[in-house]
Amino acid sequence: MAVSRAGSFTRGAAAAGIPQPVASRRIAALEQHLGTPVLDRTSRSVVLTPFGRDMLPAAQRLVDLADAIQDDAERARRRTVELAVPVGWPAPALARLIAAGHADGLYFDVVPAGPGQRAEMLRAREVHAAVVAVPPGDGGWTVPLGLASADPGTSGYLDSLRPARGDATAPRRVWVQPEDAVPHVLDRLVRLGNAVGLQASQVRTARTVPGAVARVLSEQDLLLCSPVEAGTFGLSWRPVEEESFRRGYTVLSAVPKDAMRMRTALHTAVAECLGVQP
Repeated sequence: MAVSRAGSFTRGAAAAGIPQPVASRRIAALEQHLGTPVLDRTSRSVVLTPFGRDMLPAAQRLVDLADAIQDDAERARRRTVELAVPVGWPAPALARLIAAGHADGLYFDVVPAGPGQRAEMLRAREVHAAVVAVPPGDGGWTVPLGLASADPGTSGYLDSLRPARGDATAPRRVWVQPEDAVPHVLDRLVRLGNAVGLQASQVRTARTVPGAVARVLSEQDLLLCSPVEAGTFGLSWRPVEEESFRRGYTVLSAVPKDAMRMRTALHTAVAECLGVQP
């Protein structure tokens, strides 16, 4: 096709991106296979023989099919899957996460969801992989958690929230984000609250993060969050003095080798999304 259009083996080979001797050998092999010449080399330029002109439509169909196969192969290699991620990850960091995947041949879209929903979506095969919450010792990423408040002088001791005997005012509360409504965070915080004498209503799970932050700003409550989140909300942050609290994360997939590949290729980008050092 290229040689017949160019009228020259040299120019046709260049258009096809192959050396001229290779083009000559391939056409000679084609003519031997078909049993008759397809190009007339006797004139000053290379032209199709009558047989070559008759074969031209079939050759064009083969070229088109080869191009279509190449396009299909590229799309198959770049098959986009879905990765469930925590709600609230910043858009710029998510964009860099997706770009980091592309650089390693991983093509995915992100689906923000809560911790329980991410795990369920993975079990139901609604997503190919998920960043799931695990106890800190079991994950590749850990995020420190502490108490954020509107007052920089607020204590990091949970027992400082214990209501005084005879105090009729509503006690201050600790709000837990939906992302931390998992046993290794929420259950431990509830047990600690009981141990230091807090009322059961003083450790609450927020329906939304903005709603919890509003309570912190308007009612002097506290929010369990990471240092980066506290800075984003314009709050002061202190670690919980009585115990250490952390989120843990790993990547799981329906295909274990894909999970291992993602954990390696996306390690730094996931850390950026979490606001921690890789």
